[in-house]
Amino acid sequence: MEFLTSLSLPWLLTVYVIAAAFMTFFSIKAANYVDWLDKKTTLSGAFIGGIMLSAITSLPELFTSLSSTVFQHQPQLALGNILGSDLFNIAALATLILLWAKSFSKANIAKGHFIVTLTVIAAYVTVALSWLGIIPDWNVSLTSIVILVLYGLSIKYLAGEESETSEDADDIKLSVKQIVFRLVCVSIGIVAFSIVVSYMTEHVAEKLHLGQGFAGALFMGVATSLPELSSTTVLFKKRNYDIAVGNIVGSNIFNFTILSLVDVMAFTQSVYNFADPKNVLLILLGILSSLALVVILKTKKTAPKVISSVAILLSYLAFLALPDNALSWIPFLQ
Repeated sequence: MEFLTSLSLPWLLTVYVIAAAFMTFFSIKAANYVDWLDKKTTLSGAFIGGIMLSAITSLPELFTSLSSTVFQHQPQLALGNILGSDLFNIAALATLILLWAKSFSKANIAKGHFIVTLTVIAAYVTVALSWLGIIPDWNVSLTSIVILVLYGLSIKYLAGEESETSEDADDIKLSVKQIVFRLVCVSIGIVAFSIVVSYMTEHVAEKLHLGQGFAGALFMGVATSLPELSSTTVLFKKRNYDIAVGNIVGSNIFNFTILSLVDVMAFTQSVYNFADPKNVLLILLGILSSLALVVILKTKKTAPKVISSVAILLSYLAFLALPDNALSWIPFLQ
């Protein structure tokens, strides 16, 4: 991809948009296929959305984070990517909840998604403690080990959910094997174009003189979250809210496990070294947004869901609007 480095900013942005568009297209296909799997198998929506689909739609975060760390030697870009993706994911879910507020309030959402959201909050807190130096930073940080344990707990709860084959299964002409094969194919497409996005983000950030953390959270974080956004939107239109929610919360905890892998691959550099102050802001806003999501998943009433969704959107707008020194009034952040 050396020829990409010589492109002007307009061309870089054009390639960036095209790659993001292809990721979106393949993600929409993936959403349709997992919806069919939900109807043709006895696998639960919690398992399909929280583990299978979330892993697929998080492939861009995985490969772009590894690329920015191993090949570009910029783990701060990976950190901004993960934190920005998680905040964008929750904001996207909040937007869809507002658009489908009444029917979503009546939906039967698996309890496992509530548990996974709590593990996401625990992961945020763990990363914050690492940044504060409370958790020791060894060759492989203890933070990474804790995150892997949290992901293991998430899988345990989601895998325990039960489901039955849908009555609409007969309307789907493809067999389970054919659906799985197509799902694998679109996953490969998502990965291929996510690599292009990774390279584009680095060069766009350089030309626009953006910090690594902010560039990762904005350009890479948003672009790599397009699979979650597009697939979740499709599932909301199908009224398959259980898989839709599982896709978002499952992706968020999976994204934290990517940090663990990056931590191993970064060698002498620590992925939890918050050189960019925007990452600190992302941690705080991520915790607040996840707490609001807990309220959404716990209550059955429409009003609290709407209020919490608005709070989440305000959190994401705060990330975009607040300057890097927004937290400088806090003594230990100066």
